[in-house]
Amino acid sequence: MIPVPSGVRVWIAAGHTDMRCGMNSLALRIQQALQRDPHAGDLYVFRGKSGKLIKIFWYDGLGASLYAKRLEKGRFIWPATHDGVVVITPGQLGYLLEGIDWRHPQHTWRPEIAG
Repeated sequence: MIPVPSGVRVWIAAGHTDMRCGMNSLALRIQQALQRDPHAGDLYVFRGKSGKLIKIFWYDGLGASLYAKRLEKGRFIWPATHDGVVVITPGQLGYLLEGIDWRHPQHTWRPEIAG
């Protein structure tokens, strides 16, 4: 799991991204297409066309990191919009990385009384 510090914003790049892009290409996309600062410390999540692979770009103040995850079954749930970015919480990112629908996670049933 990515150690996401408190206060870090997580941005999902809507649409699909060429997964051949590396760290420099994704940083340039963040700066030009998304009009954000790739060195501000936020996480940027990109998904490939097939929906099975995501890459996460993160600049932690010392350097940039690029994380990748591929699902063996299923696809990553992605926003319906095709342009711009969508902001999610670090908790929703955890759901996303597990392949769970981060928009409407299914919480487990909790008893109302003990016993």
